[in-house]
Amino acid sequence: MSRLSPEQVARWKHDGFLSPFPLLNAAELQECRDGLARFEQWLGAPVNEISATKDLKYRTMPYLILPWAAKLAFDPRILDVVEDLIGPDILIFTSTFFIKEPHSPTIAAWHQDSTYYGLEPKEEVTVWVALSDANEAAGCMESLSFRGKPHQLSHVSRVVKHSVNRASQVITEPLDEGTPVAMPLKAGQFSMHHGLCAHRSGPNTADHRRIGLGLNFIPTSVRQAGTIKPTAMLVRGVDRYNHFEKVAPPKAELDAAGIAAHERATALYRECYLEAETLHARQAAPV
Repeated sequence: MSRLSPEQVARWKHDGFLSPFPLLNAAELQECRDGLARFEQWLGAPVNEISATKDLKYRTMPYLILPWAAKLAFDPRILDVVEDLIGPDILIFTSTFFIKEPHSPTIAAWHQDSTYYGLEPKEEVTVWVALSDANEAAGCMESLSFRGKPHQLSHVSRVVKHSVNRASQVITEPLDEGTPVAMPLKAGQFSMHHGLCAHRSGPNTADHRRIGLGLNFIPTSVRQAGTIKPTAMLVRGVDRYNHFEKVAPPKAELDAAGIAAHERATALYRECYLEAETLHARQAAPV
């Protein structure tokens, strides 16, 4: 049974984003926050700080080491609406914490998520779950409609100061920035955007920590265009293609098997990402 209305599906196809959707009640939200607190205690620092100074892997794919994050990846309230957009056979291939500390300059410049994923076709849905209020003061997402014509834009990476994104990337082509749509979320809500939807977010000027978890879903028919076979986890339906190395959710929080699986999965993802980043730079370079 479809969860999205025909009007919502039409808006998705025209704009590339939909928001907001209800998800977590107070108890579920507290479970996620408590789980994040335990994880950061294990790390010895906030996720975003240790990622900036030590290793990006700790903000990536928490569904392989944290059962509460895996629970979100399999949540039918999320998957029901994702299925309406990409079909019944669904993989999650990565996931990322997007955290901005109070009164921090952390931003995301205009970018498209799929630029460095190396996916073919670029059919991907990012579900952005707010674990704290992500209002405009806290630096919520702003999106631009792709007006029914999703296509890849040229980016340059490693140039954006205080970027919340792995590659510190920004779109280099002219954009009509006059009509951005703010997508504020209350804690426990989520938004969705297509991998080719241009979006950004401003600094956190609020007094609270802005905590978001992005979950990246693809249909099982999508493949990696590069030379490396990364991992993905089947969260709904059947995978008849086997384009990705399969991984499973953790049996316990931060157990040895989960940590080993996370180590391998994030390493493969990093290799794929860097390969796609290099290829995009070559394609975008002027002749």
